[in-house]
Amino acid sequence: MTEISRHKVKEDTTQAWVNGFIGVVLFSGSLPATRMAVLEFNPVFVTLARASIAGILALIALLVFKEKKPSKEQLFPLVIVALGVVVGFPLLSALALQYVSSAHSIVFVGILPLATAIFGILRGGERPRPIFWLFSLMGSLLVVGYAFAQGLSASPMGDILMLLAVILCGLGYAEGAKLTKTLGGWQVISWALVLSLPIMLPLSFCYLPTSFEGVSVGAWTSLAYVSLFSMFIGFIFWYRGLAQGGTATIGQLQLLQPFFGLALAASLLHEQVSLGMVAVTLGVILCVAATRKFAKLQR
Repeated sequence: MTEISRHKVKEDTTQAWVNGFIGVVLFSGSLPATRMAVLEFNPVFVTLARASIAGILALIALLVFKEKKPSKEQLFPLVIVALGVVVGFPLLSALALQYVSSAHSIVFVGILPLATAIFGILRGGERPRPIFWLFSLMGSLLVVGYAFAQGLSASPMGDILMLLAVILCGLGYAEGAKLTKTLGGWQVISWALVLSLPIMLPLSFCYLPTSFEGVSVGAWTSLAYVSLFSMFIGFIFWYRGLAQGGTATIGQLQLLQPFFGLALAASLLHEQVSLGMVAVTLGVILCVAATRKFAKLQR
């Protein structure tokens, strides 16, 4: 490999991690914002409204840039993406937040890197080195262990809903990353949203609240955030990063998401952040660094 080739590979790898990191930061506000929204809106309406708003924006973007329609072979993967990240995760997590706190739900995101990596292998044929799995598992266990150590109040129904949400989200992430290589990053989430729009938009009017009187600015802001950043802009960076650096590899950045989310929950919802959280965060960062070092795929 020439010096120019090595420099190009290094540059692409750096871009992958930067894009993935931006996506994770934007996604970190999703659950705290959803929690604030469902305190005043029906969770089904929040799911339908965020998908409809993002879908309209996606349709405008596709028309403005005159993007070519997906092929017949790409339609089924787009449906999987839509089921995972447009419908599945937003709806199930919104329902879960009726039973559990924002902090409790955020911790489940720590399992998301494993779900993404597993589906990346099943759907994308990726084969990370064995030591990659060791650090991935360690990072996930740190996140889950922290949750139980804090003694967060649990609800079986809320936990089941969050677990299902994470599984569907991992599938959507992996399928979207695979599709990004041929369709493009922002195009994947845009077409998934547009495919969902004929269903989500009419239903959003069906679940429209009878009155918006008394709805706070915080609830409206939260709905706007999950519609614009969680449902659209975040995926532009995220899918691009997954495609550039590999689903299983870049997916490990999700280990940082619970702690960004908990920090936001502390500031927005006034939940306490302990020194233990800081210590575990450092441990998770080390696991992410280790997965990056040992993420070279097997041939």
